Amino acid sequence: MTSSKQILLINDICGYGKVALSAMIPVLTNMGYHIYNLPTALVSNTLEYGKFRIQDTTDYMRDSIKVWEELGFRFDAISTGLITSTAQADLLIDFCGREAQKGVLIFVDPIMADNGSLYNGMSMETVANMKRLLAVAHCCVPNYTEAVYLTDSEYKDDLTREEVFALVDRLRDLGSRSVVITSCHVEGSEAVAGYSAEQDEYFLLPYVSVPVFLPGTGDIFLSILMGRLLQGMYLKAAVSDAMISVKKMVIRNKDNDDKFKGIRIEACLDVLQ
Repeated sequence: MTSSKQILLINDICGYGKVALSAMIPVLTNMGYHIYNLPTALVSNTLEYGKFRIQDTTDYMRDSIKVWEELGFRFDAISTGLITSTAQADLLIDFCGREAQKGVLIFVDPIMADNGSLYNGMSMETVANMKRLLAVAHCCVPNYTEAVYLTDSEYKDDLTREEVFALVDRLRDLGSRSVVITSCHVEGSEAVAGYSAEQDEYFLLPYVSVPVFLPGTGDIFLSILMGRLLQGMYLKAAVSDAMISVKKMVIRNKDNDDKFKGIRIEACLDVLQ
C-alpha cells in the first residue's frame, strides 16, 4: 500500500539500538508513507547500557524549521517524542501549534517516565514542558506513569475502570483531543485505556504481556497507531492493531542475546501486512 501522506517524526535518533527514529522510520516507510525527521537529540546508544552520550540539537531544529517554512514544505501529521529542554519545548509548541491550525494532525508521546518514576535526566521541568505540549495535541500517547505525572495524580498499582477513565479525562483537560494510555493495570488486568474524540468513545483493551523488556516498543506502537489512523481506522481499532503487532514482534525478539538493542524491526515488518 502506498500513500501520498507526509509524516514528520520529531524524536531522538539512536546510533546503537532500534528505538525512537531508528524504530519509527522503518515502520511508517513500510506502511507506505513519505517520512521525514527532525532529531531532538543524537544519542550514542540506548540508555539501558548505563553509559551514553546525548547531543542536544535545538539550534539545528530551529534553523531547519525556518528553512522548511521558507521552502513551503507541508506535512499531514507530526509526532513528537523526547524533548531535551524548555527552549526545545517552546520551539515545538510554537511550530506544532501553527501546524495544527493548518489542519495537521499532532501526536504527542511524552517520553519521560515509566514504572512509577522519571527517567534519568528528566525533571519536573520536563513534566511541565510536556503538559504545555499537550495543549496542541490531536492525540497524546503516554504510558501510565507519564499520565500520572502529567495530571499530578496518585500512582496506584491497580485502578478501577472509573479511575482510569477519570485519568483519561484529566489528560483531555490539558488540551489533547484524543488520549491513549498504555501500560495500565485495571481491575487485575494489564490494559490500554483511551478516548476517541472523533467517535466520542471511551475504550479499555486488556492484554497479556510477554515477560521481557525490549526498548523501543512504545515508539513502534505509536508508529503503527498513527499509520492505521491515517489509513482511516477508528482509534480503538488502530490501538488494537498496534497492540497485536507489537506483541508479535516482542515474541519474535524475546530470546535475543542483547535485548538492550531493542526489536530487530527490519526483520519484523511482515507483521504489518
